[in-house]
Amino acid sequence: MKPSVKTLRTGRIHPLPQVVLTATSFIFSAIAALVAISALAAYAGRPVSGAGAPAIPWNKDAKKTMRAFGSEEELKSYFRQLAEEAKKANAKRRAEAPPAPAMANQAASTDASKASGYAMAKDEAESITNTQHAGVDEGDIVKLHGDHLVVLRRGRLFTVAIGSGALKPISTADAFGPEIDPRYTWYDEMLVSEDTVVVIGYSYERGGTEVGLFRIDDAGNLTYRSTYHLRSNDYYSSRNYASRLIGSKLIFYTPLYLNLYADNPFAQFPAVRKWHKGATAGEFQQIVSATHVYRPERQISTTGGLALHTVTVCDLSQDKFKCEGTGVLGAPGRVFYVSPESVYVWTSEWSGYGQKNTEPSMLYRMPLDGSSPSAIGVTGSPVDQFSFLESKDEHLNVLVRSDANGDAMWNPENAAGDVALMRIPLSNFNDGSNNVSSWDYHGLPKAPGYTFQNRFVGDYLLYGTGSGWGSPEKKSQANLFAVRWADGDLSKLTLAHGVDRIEALGNDAVVVGTDGKDLHFTSIRLGESAEVAGDYVRKGASQGELRSHGFFYKPDGPNSGVLGLPVSLPGRAGYRHLFEESAAILFLRNDSLNFAEAGELSAQPEKATDDACRASCVDWYGNSRPLFIRGRMFALLGYEIVEGNLADGRLQESRRINYAPQRVTVTSR
Repeated sequence: MKPSVKTLRTGRIHPLPQVVLTATSFIFSAIAALVAISALAAYAGRPVSGAGAPAIPWNKDAKKTMRAFGSEEELKSYFRQLAEEAKKANAKRRAEAPPAPAMANQAASTDASKASGYAMAKDEAESITNTQHAGVDEGDIVKLHGDHLVVLRRGRLFTVAIGSGALKPISTADAFGPEIDPRYTWYDEMLVSEDTVVVIGYSYERGGTEVGLFRIDDAGNLTYRSTYHLRSNDYYSSRNYASRLIGSKLIFYTPLYLNLYADNPFAQFPAVRKWHKGATAGEFQQIVSATHVYRPERQISTTGGLALHTVTVCDLSQDKFKCEGTGVLGAPGRVFYVSPESVYVWTSEWSGYGQKNTEPSMLYRMPLDGSSPSAIGVTGSPVDQFSFLESKDEHLNVLVRSDANGDAMWNPENAAGDVALMRIPLSNFNDGSNNVSSWDYHGLPKAPGYTFQNRFVGDYLLYGTGSGWGSPEKKSQANLFAVRWADGDLSKLTLAHGVDRIEALGNDAVVVGTDGKDLHFTSIRLGESAEVAGDYVRKGASQGELRSHGFFYKPDGPNSGVLGLPVSLPGRAGYRHLFEESAAILFLRNDSLNFAEAGELSAQPEKATDDACRASCVDWYGNSRPLFIRGRMFALLGYEIVEGNLADGRLQESRRINYAPQRVTVTSR
């Protein structure tokens, strides 16, 4: 019997408050989920009325930021008050309510646009990660350090030299410290800052986010430095990433689900300790004090529990790993988004399938300059981080759905209900006593189906539905909706396939999806109006990776470039990328939105050997990436790195290495 995804992620440890799906049950639950009762606009283009947030008159005397607690005693008193109110509310619900339905299961850059206004810096020109914003790096499985690739793979770190035309494995190290038992720990993400490699993981054995620090020298050699533990719940999301890097500042978002009845609530608070053999709980140093915990002026609902949503910033330029955290109190459902200026956390109550969420949501803005957070009452929930855009005109634009539970675990795959675009000036954020006006929600058409995809590209918001983590769905046509986010102008485009991926090609876009047997790449021109420009079909193929980092587009002119995407066998269900490698990386040439196949770089799975994996033996973040580095093209395919030469429009394999532990081979053609 195949182990469940829950078992794989948590090992023997009891699951968190979120309920994680098995691979099989996820597919069927996604298909069978009911459409939510309308809570947003009934017609596209009309403002939202009667949504979850109550109609509270605008308080012109509201302060611009939230208030922090003045002392530990004030915070304790507040928790006691919430606990008493929660007891009364729970007793009332038990007396009045019928049996409750089951809880819902948990589970290319816009920056080229003149509208979003984030110019790519020179040192970002060779970024190899498909980030949401230029200058905001995101944790991934492969990074570039000088003349070396650094790869995080199945609990180990590897470096590969690529300078002066080389392709040679250099160094290997465990992704954890020498005295750490890696069982029940997932080493998911990696970032590189100067000579520091940071590995981000989550340990169910030790209970928290694990941060491993390694030194990398100019020769590509790795040296273990230290490990730190941050007290938190699991950060995992099927779409989002736990860590960001801006300059030398390492930024984490972590949720902590609080027990209001605990004798010492601060024992639950975010804290950090340096790991050593025999480390005890008493060594944790609190990084969020009561005076750095903020609450909105509005009463917080505790129907689904209470969470402390924390943004932690650690300065990697210092020898000592020093972190400071800021927390906000809110409902447990959450989506977080990091712009170059701020971290946004949208909190909402969890709801069951087909249930209308009647509790108001709250959106928090936490500036990265250290100034006080602010908040505003909102309705519904975004699907994932790509539902957000902080635009250059100092507005926040967010796509919301009426039946969504945030982006924890696999929740984004189950978002349903009505759709709206919320657009507000950043100046509207306040102390949390005011709500976004119903007129600031622009009702949009539903996209039938599940595994909802959305993305801001240039001046447009694009959205649609596809197959996602399930088996390829047979579709002869599907709708893609394109909305000009500044004025709400709407276009509906008909595609010959589902919408499984939306990526930027400069100010235009490519939509990738399956028709059930073939994989389509449809180019979308985003000018005065949105229109389908072209379609490339890869026969008998499916997507090999679902995460945003699986794709990369390398422009070489205003309207031209090369894109890469892992592909796999026809009919492969999306979740299989957790256990299987992609068959190849497909490279397409873009010439004014006309696609032509340049070629592919294929894996050689028949040559795979047992890697004696000790930890993190499921590819939660995938295992394949297209890489464009200094005019060279590579395919990362599990333990293989394949290089290709592009000449006369055709890509030919030139050599490959297998960097698997205890085995290094190099072949040339």
